[in-house]
Amino acid sequence: QVNWTVADFMVAGALLMITSVLIELVLRKVTATKYRIALCVTLLVGLILILIELAVGLFGSPLAGQ
Repeated sequence: QVNWTVADFMVAGALLMITSVLIELVLRKVTATKYRIALCVTLLVGLILILIELAVGLFGSPLAGQ
């Protein structure tokens, strides 16, 4: 059972918005395709790791949702 609150959804929405703005910035400013792909993948992996940490505490940080 997961007890999600409004704050959880707000944090997830903010993370998604920040990541999407950063990806848009990368796509507009970076011209080399290899760097575009690498930066976008890095941003997405970072987003996924942060969401996992906040949800289940993969790394056991104080921010973990356990």
